[in-house]
Amino acid sequence: MPDTPSAPLLLGNQPGSFPHSVLAERHPAIIRQVRDAFPYEPGQHRALDELLANCTEGVIEPLPADAHDRDLWETWGLGEYTGRSWFDVPWLWSESWFYRRLLQAVGYFGPGPWQGVDPFRPFKLAELDSAETDEELAALDDLAGRPAAEQAQALLHGSLWGNRADLGFRLSAEGARAADAAPGLVADDSDRLWSLLDRADGATLYLVADNAGRELVPDLLLIAHLLRSGRIGQAVLHVKPYPYYVSDATTADVVDALRRLTGAGGAAAAYGRHLWSALGDGRLTLRAHPFSSAPLPYAEMPGDLRADFAAATLTIVKGDLNYRRLVGDRLWDPTTPFADVATCFPGPVAALRTLKSDVITGLDAQTEAALVAAEDQRWRTSGTHALIQLRDAP
Repeated sequence: MPDTPSAPLLLGNQPGSFPHSVLAERHPAIIRQVRDAFPYEPGQHRALDELLANCTEGVIEPLPADAHDRDLWETWGLGEYTGRSWFDVPWLWSESWFYRRLLQAVGYFGPGPWQGVDPFRPFKLAELDSAETDEELAALDDLAGRPAAEQAQALLHGSLWGNRADLGFRLSAEGARAADAAPGLVADDSDRLWSLLDRADGATLYLVADNAGRELVPDLLLIAHLLRSGRIGQAVLHVKPYPYYVSDATTADVVDALRRLTGAGGAAAAYGRHLWSALGDGRLTLRAHPFSSAPLPYAEMPGDLRADFAAATLTIVKGDLNYRRLVGDRLWDPTTPFADVATCFPGPVAALRTLKSDVITGLDAQTEAALVAAEDQRWRTSGTHALIQLRDAP
């Protein structure tokens, strides 16, 4: 990004800021929720209590000598940050470190009887099995009679808005109530996105997943529709290699979502069966690269992952965390061009994201002014606004 001025890196050491609230309030709440969700044993209770004290008042400590990923975390900055407050290192790094330590505390990495047990699974399944999910899947039956292009646009917006059931399959691009003073969809490059896919013969779509449950389901539906309609010839879905950020999708979550679809009946079941078949014949592939859970921006991705993304006709990165990793976890001026700060990516890339953190780029000045006038700076983190942004040339 040689022609793009830098912006302050987000830290968690400013009281009253959104990053500070995540470290000081959200992380302790997550520890308590996880502790209550399982009949953990005394050793795990002690480890969770120690993590609660450490993440709020202590300093970053090294991993145990026998940790399977110690060398990996050393390359990701652990040696540099050991001994420093969680609040004084980059926010992205501190958040990722929290989830790594949480898995260690509950025995996820083993050995032992709790090895491989996802501490967030009860929350994921509750959302997946909710009445709201039933409503969203039932909406697919009405959508089935519409032209393919309208179906694709509706499913793109379903993937964008994720678990907002009232908006999941709307054809409208508003993404907010008509009475809202500022737009729900603050940037929309969807026409360019479709044009890019349509220009390629047998396009390959990569999708970097965000959350599991009701947010993963519409991602899968979008992939299924594009495969069924022939708009793409192959899809690759990147998920996390282990539980991360409470609800981030893993391979197990993909399987749960597919079972939910195939058991729903109607159009949803047809989509689920198509995806099941696509996995079996290779038209849909799952990937779980270690860097997917790294505390670093995509600018620092390793060469094998860079080569993988370079093979895609288009990569869609979903969600707030992936957006932060794509453009850099910095307090950019909102009018900084998206294409200027997404140059680290090795191929065409699109961001589908609801706004849940301070990082934002690619807005026009008029849109930013309307958002600030209506909500001050709350629009950055409320989750009531969203964007579709595309950078179509590396």
